Amino acid sequence: MVPVPKLTPTDLVAALRNPLAFIAERWTPDPRTVQRAALAALVMSVIIVVTGGAVRLTGSGLGCPTWPECTDGSLTPTDALSYHSAIEFANRMLTYVLCAAVGWAIIAARSQKPYRRSLTRLGWTQFWLVMGNAVLGGIVVLVGLNPYTVAAHFLLATALITVAAVMWQRTREGDGEPRPLVGRAVQQLVWALVAVSLLLITAGTVVTGAGPHPGDSGDVERIDVSWSGVAELHAVFAWIVVSLTFALWFFLKGVDAPQGPRDRVRDLFLILLGQGVIGYVQYFTHLPTVLVGLHMLGSCLMWIGVLRVLLSLRERAAVTADLPAQSYDAVSASIAGPK
Repeated sequence: MVPVPKLTPTDLVAALRNPLAFIAERWTPDPRTVQRAALAALVMSVIIVVTGGAVRLTGSGLGCPTWPECTDGSLTPTDALSYHSAIEFANRMLTYVLCAAVGWAIIAARSQKPYRRSLTRLGWTQFWLVMGNAVLGGIVVLVGLNPYTVAAHFLLATALITVAAVMWQRTREGDGEPRPLVGRAVQQLVWALVAVSLLLITAGTVVTGAGPHPGDSGDVERIDVSWSGVAELHAVFAWIVVSLTFALWFFLKGVDAPQGPRDRVRDLFLILLGQGVIGYVQYFTHLPTVLVGLHMLGSCLMWIGVLRVLLSLRERAAVTADLPAQSYDAVSASIAGPK
């Protein structure tokens, strides 16, 4: 057995004053541990979106009719409430699991040697996005599932996925200056892909706000636009994304680009094919809840795929320096400052 070190009163004071620094002085995680921690945060950010969609699709959005309590005077569902309350309350509890995953990513990043401030900042950005979206989720309940607040809730969750995906990528590369692997024309094409993908996701939130799944069986406000018309616009954006991805794959083949970008574009194309099939089937079958839930999952995976394509266009080497191990904290800003 590994002996447990004894803590002196000075150690306890240091732990209370700065817990992250205290842990970092006594633990150096393996690089794979840091990568897995970042991946866990990314996976949980996707899961919380999917379970949030399940709340809406089961009509459980007001299962807990107030916030931060579930009902007036009770943090948990009461016997008088229905199974909708259990679904909504379970989704709220998953926020704590998400916080734990993000916290693990922050601790692992902070404890890595040499210290990389850029990674830690990405972890803390996720934490504040989670906190902000928790508050926004409460506002969604308090305003009776107003569709505009629901759309903002989803878009803020997309921002969380963005930061989590970037952090996961950054754990697998160094802090050196980015070196492009493709030419400027390819980079511009990928940025166009990113822009249209954002339009696609935004149009999807409008489809949700105008569609037949308001999130509760009561009288819930909807976005006053033609649902079928917005769905068709959403499909147009989807086809543009597919076309750009297809063109990008051929362009990368033609210029003999490195294998990494080509693999990421291939992965994205496969995700888009699956997402397209689900999208059209759900449209022509009048939005069955299971397919809508799968479409939300596909939306998250599509956006992660787009980000992976963007991040694969450059490489960053590790920054090395002949520095004593004990001095990494004092010089971390100069070694691993954010780029």
